[in-house]
Amino acid sequence: MSLNGAIQIGRTALTASQVGLQTAGNNLANATTPGYSRQVAYFSPASSQFLGNGITVGRGVTTDAIRRQVDAALQSRLYNGISDQSSAQHRAGVFSAVESTVGELSDNDLSSEMSSFFNVWSERANLTKSSSSVVQQGDKLAAMIRRQRETLGELREQIDGQLGAAVSRADGLMAQIATLNGQISAAEVGGAEATTLRDQRDNAIAQLAELMDVNVVDRGREGVNVLVGSTPIVTGADSAGLTMRRETIDGEVRVVVSTRERPVDLVPESGQIGSMLATRTTAVDEMTATLDRLSAQLIFQTNRLHSTGVNNPGLTSASGTLKVAVADRTLAMNDPANRTFSSLPFAAQTGGFTVTVKNPSTGQTQTVRIDVDLDGLNASGLPGTGDDTTIDDIRASLDGIDGLSATFTADGRLSITADAGVEFAFSDDTSGVLAVAGVNSYFEGTDASTIAVRQDLKDDPSKLMTGRMVNGEFVENATALAMSDLRAQKVGELGSVSIQDFWRDRVQAHGIRTAAAISDAQATADVKQSLENQRAAVSGVSIDEESINLLSYQRQYQGAAKLISVADQMMDTLISLV
Repeated sequence: MSLNGAIQIGRTALTASQVGLQTAGNNLANATTPGYSRQVAYFSPASSQFLGNGITVGRGVTTDAIRRQVDAALQSRLYNGISDQSSAQHRAGVFSAVESTVGELSDNDLSSEMSSFFNVWSERANLTKSSSSVVQQGDKLAAMIRRQRETLGELREQIDGQLGAAVSRADGLMAQIATLNGQISAAEVGGAEATTLRDQRDNAIAQLAELMDVNVVDRGREGVNVLVGSTPIVTGADSAGLTMRRETIDGEVRVVVSTRERPVDLVPESGQIGSMLATRTTAVDEMTATLDRLSAQLIFQTNRLHSTGVNNPGLTSASGTLKVAVADRTLAMNDPANRTFSSLPFAAQTGGFTVTVKNPSTGQTQTVRIDVDLDGLNASGLPGTGDDTTIDDIRASLDGIDGLSATFTADGRLSITADAGVEFAFSDDTSGVLAVAGVNSYFEGTDASTIAVRQDLKDDPSKLMTGRMVNGEFVENATALAMSDLRAQKVGELGSVSIQDFWRDRVQAHGIRTAAAISDAQATADVKQSLENQRAAVSGVSIDEESINLLSYQRQYQGAAKLISVADQMMDTLISLV
């Protein structure tokens, strides 16, 4: 070994300590930087020098690499935790928003309004409330239903808007990851790890994981492949892109997320995008459908009673609220091709109704039964609707009764008019056809967005039907009592529960799901925090540890400098002897 060798050893030690000092300093500088992974300098002894006689001596230290401290398996679990927490948080927010829209158990909820609606009919039967009060309460109830339906529609539009923004953001992150893959591949050609670029890529993948669940396959210097399910969305330096489209299937608007290049539909299971795709259906659409279903039966069941209600004096005219297209008037009401009737959430059935025509001045009364055939069988007993009743058959039967004329208005509504000095009434409608056509109805509309009290009833509350023919006798408050009893009547179309119980059960079920979503959001947040703590233990910067490293590298530097100084003095002594 020579003095030059000693100086070279000191030089390598100076270089190594400088690298270590710079690495520790960089760690300290980024101790609070989000997504930063602690860097570690790796050293190894330089190859030894053979001096002879079996003696070797070291040549100093070699700096091998500076690498990030990352646990790949833990990082993958963290991505999943980020996706799950983001999804659960968004889901809890949407379910809570729907619950707030419904607003049950408040001072002004739909259950209370329905109770008030049925109560006011009872009070009208007892003559403690006027017909005007009944009409006003029905109008108030309909307005609340429409308002809730509108708010749910706005919430769905908001989710769709957020979904579009999330897809656009995810598309940008995918492009960023692909670009970083290319930059990392270029930077690591010489074998050195591009630590900063890798941290940036991990950060971008974590942000992407907030939007949808991803699987990451690390291919080393060639970059990472990112997949959603089994579909690759980033392959090396190429991004498949992300786009969103809307499709209408059976009248329902469906949102589809797919790759832009070589389109493949994606179904993220978690992340914000996955949650938005799911909650717009499981939370918003389901509650909207519940409200529509409730409204349809409230309209139909109320109209069934009101259409066969009787006042004294009776009707001189009545018009339906259903607008029937010309082509549908001569098609059976149960014909699937009859778009007017097949699109309704309620339907008429085989049965019939009674029409009573009376001339008060003479006392002459005529009672006619109009049969309705909707059994779906033709004259031969085979399946078919060719022999079933059409709405024009109903019109013709009404028009054939002495003292009545029946036509369709210009907009397709069935209209019945009595001759001068004649009045009429309907009763015993077992078919429900009068309620379906909206003849002498209380409500108009078909669902939560269109429900309303009939306009001419609001203009003239005296048209409210409160009486009824019972066993051939006129009972002045029978319809009002029947309306009050409707609150407890089981409705087959609602699963054989009452209208109020149907709504209460569905709201309670949604409340349970909301509580579960909130609990899940908290649980997934705890899991994510635990994973972040584990990552911090592996990849996070410990200021105390780095401070100790600084002192160690400082002492190493001082020792190396001392070695060089001593070797230099010895060299000077040697030269002076020559």
